[in-house]
Amino acid sequence: MNFTRTFRASAAMLLAGAGGLALNACSYLDVEQLALNTTEATFSTVSGATSAVIGTYDLLSGDQTYGTRISTYFPYDTDEMISSSGLFDTGRRGIARYKAYATNTDIVNPWNNLYQGVERANICIQNIPAMALYTSGTASDTAALHRLHGEALTLRAQFLYELVRNWGDVPAQFTPSVSGQDFNLPNADRDATLKRLIDDLAVAEKLVPYRSGVAVANERITKGAVKALRARIALQRGGYALRGNTMSRPADYLDYYRIARQECLELMNQRREHTLNPSYENLWRSVNQLVRDPSNEILFEVGMSGSTATGDSKLGYYNGPRLTASPTYGTTQGAVTVVPTYFYAFDSTDVRRDITVAPYQYASGSNNQSAVALNTIYDGKFRRDWRTPALPGASNYLGYNWPLIRFADVLLMYAETDNELNGPNQSNQAAFMEVRTRGFGGNATRAAAGVNLTSKNNMFNAIVNERLLEFGSEGIRKYDLLRWNLLEQKISEAKANLALLQAGTAPYNRVPATLYYTVVNGAIRWSRSFYRPAPATAPAGTTSVAWRSSINAAYVADLRPQGTVVPVGTTPTTSRGFGLAAEYLPNLGKELLPIPQTTLDSDAALKQNFGY
Repeated sequence: MNFTRTFRASAAMLLAGAGGLALNACSYLDVEQLALNTTEATFSTVSGATSAVIGTYDLLSGDQTYGTRISTYFPYDTDEMISSSGLFDTGRRGIARYKAYATNTDIVNPWNNLYQGVERANICIQNIPAMALYTSGTASDTAALHRLHGEALTLRAQFLYELVRNWGDVPAQFTPSVSGQDFNLPNADRDATLKRLIDDLAVAEKLVPYRSGVAVANERITKGAVKALRARIALQRGGYALRGNTMSRPADYLDYYRIARQECLELMNQRREHTLNPSYENLWRSVNQLVRDPSNEILFEVGMSGSTATGDSKLGYYNGPRLTASPTYGTTQGAVTVVPTYFYAFDSTDVRRDITVAPYQYASGSNNQSAVALNTIYDGKFRRDWRTPALPGASNYLGYNWPLIRFADVLLMYAETDNELNGPNQSNQAAFMEVRTRGFGGNATRAAAGVNLTSKNNMFNAIVNERLLEFGSEGIRKYDLLRWNLLEQKISEAKANLALLQAGTAPYNRVPATLYYTVVNGAIRWSRSFYRPAPATAPAGTTSVAWRSSINAAYVADLRPQGTVVPVGTTPTTSRGFGLAAEYLPNLGKELLPIPQTTLDSDAALKQNFGY
C-alpha cells in the first residue's frame, strides 16, 4: 500500500543535507551536514522537491513513531485497552501506567523522530515557495509544488500536534535550524503552538487537491486529510489540558469548536471524496488485506512497507491475537489486551465488537484458534491471521498502514461540536446515528434502542460512549478523555465495573463464569452466548475456557506495592492485572510524558513537565 518507498534512501539523504549544517547543541534538532549547495540543488526541480517531501513523510513510519511506539505504547491504559499487561517496568509498561521515566528510550526516540520530522518539514516549507517554478513554472509544475507545500505544512502540523498532546508545552520552531542560532529553546505555550498549526492548515487546505483531483490514490495528503486534521487540532486547542498539576480549558474554546464544526461540515458535503464504508468489517479487512477501501473512509494514514524498523510497522505483530509459530500465519506477541468490561460495553448485536476484540489465540505450531480467558482477550483490528497474502514465519513487520483519521471521526466530531454550540438537533443527531447505525450492520431500529439524544448533556454522553465503541485500539480514546477531562472518571468507572464483573452482579449477572467452544475449519465456534450463564454441565464435545471466573480479586485490586519496578528485559513472576487500580489513579497528574533527559541536558531553557 505504500506509495513511494522507492524514494526512501534518496529522499532521506536529500533532507539530511537540506538544512546544510550540523547542529550539536540539541540532539533533537540534529541534522547531518552535507555540502552547502544541497538545498539549492534539491529545490531546483519538482522531482527534487517531491523527494524532499517524501523524506518528510518518512518520519511518520517505523518503530519509533506510528509503526509501534506512538500507536501501541503511548495511547493506553484507559477504560479500553491495556498496553502489555503485567507488572510495572521502566519500559513500555511505565508509559502505559503513567509512571514513565525521562531516560526511557521508548520516549526519547519518538521525541527525536518527531522533531526530525518538524525539521524536514520546516526545510520544505521555507524552500518550496521560494522556487522559481512555484510561481512561474508550467501549470503542472506550479500545481505540483503548491501541493507539496501544503503537504509539508500538514506534516509539520501532525508532528507538532503529536508532540503537544503527549508532552504539552514543547519547543516549537517554525524555521529550519541554522548555525549560530540559540539552541536553548524554551517550552512554548501549547495554545499558541496549536493556533499556529490551525492557521497553517487553513493555508494548506487551499494548496492541496481533493482525492479525486489526483491521478493515483495513495497515502499522500489530500484536502480531506488537511480539513480533518484541522478539525482534530481545533478540538485539541479547545479542550482541557494538564497545565502544571491542574486540568483546565481555555476561555476561548468555543471559537475552536466552530472551526472544527465548519471543517467537518464541509467534508460531510463532499461524499464523493470520502464517506463511510457500509461495512465495518470490510473496512478493517481491507487494512489487513493491504488494499484500499473504495469508500476512502480513511482520510489520512501512515504508509508502511519494507520490513525495516525505519519504514514499516509492527501492527498485527506486536498487537492483535497471539500466535506462536503458526505454520500458515506466523508469530505475534499479542501484547495489547482488552479491558474485560470493554467487551461488555458493546451491545450483543453491535458488529464492531467482534472486529475490535479477538478472544482467541493460536497455540504453538497450530493453525487452529483456541479461546482465551476474559482477562486475556486481544485487540482485533490488526490481525496477522487476517493478512492477505499470509506471511508465515517470525517477521515482525507486516506492512499494515496506521490510520490517523477516518470519516467516522469527522461525523462524530461534527456531532460533538454542533451539539456543544447549538444543542441537539436533527443535523448532529443524524451524523451521530450514521456512525452508530453502521455499527449495527445498518439496523437503524436496533441502533436507536436505548440511545438518549434529547438534551445537550445526554447527547454529549452518547458521543463519549460512541467514540469508545467506534475507535477501539486506534489510539484515540486516551486523548479524547484528556481533552474532555474525563480520564480519571472513566478509569474509576472501569475499576468499579471490574469489581461488579468479578462478583457477577448487575449489569454482569448473566455473564458466564465459563465458556465452551468447538473448532470448525480452524475457527472457534462458541456453543453458547456471551450473555447467558454457564450451563450446569459442559456441552458434549466442547472445550472450556475461564471467562468471568478469570477476573479474580487480585486482577481487580492490583495489589502491588507502590513503586514496584520490574527492570526492562526481565519477566514478572506474577501478573496481577494492570494499572487500573492501586498503582494507577495516584499517578494521574502525570498524563503528560516526561521530556527526555537527553534534551533537558542539552537545552538549558527547557523545563521538565510537572511531577517528574
